Amino acid sequence: MGKVTVWTDEGLRTIVTTRDQVWYADEPLESGGTNTAPTPTEQMLGALGSCIVITLHLVAQRKNWPLERVEVHLDIKRFAGSEYPAYSGDEQFVHEIKEKVILHGPNLTDDQRKMLLDIATRCPVRRVLAHPVFFVEPEGEEVQGAAAG
Repeated sequence: MGKVTVWTDEGLRTIVTTRDQVWYADEPLESGGTNTAPTPTEQMLGALGSCIVITLHLVAQRKNWPLERVEVHLDIKRFAGSEYPAYSGDEQFVHEIKEKVILHGPNLTDDQRKMLLDIATRCPVRRVLAHPVFFVEPEGEEVQGAAAG
């Protein structure tokens, strides 16, 4: 999969690198940031939307379906776990992602649209977000700048 390295740049802004790509994350001015880059949450939603778009285009290309463009609108809200009607667990907070996928391609059949919308629910990033994730420290890898234990 992918390795990413992140470090402090200026104030709350961070530098993010992977392979030979560099980008930034920041917070809005009212949160103490410099408002020079998307927030980490906005980037997460961007990753999810990008994954959906790329996945659907790859499927359509493989099947020679006339998909011209995919548009994904996403928003996330946090709720107290005890106040969210569809949740009965013990977590303090739950998150709700509102998602709208719009398929552009006037020659797509209803069956093709239905299948693409179903596939959109199974892109790799969505699977990470929707299924259990475990955070572990890498074994045997020296990390520069890490405090000695």
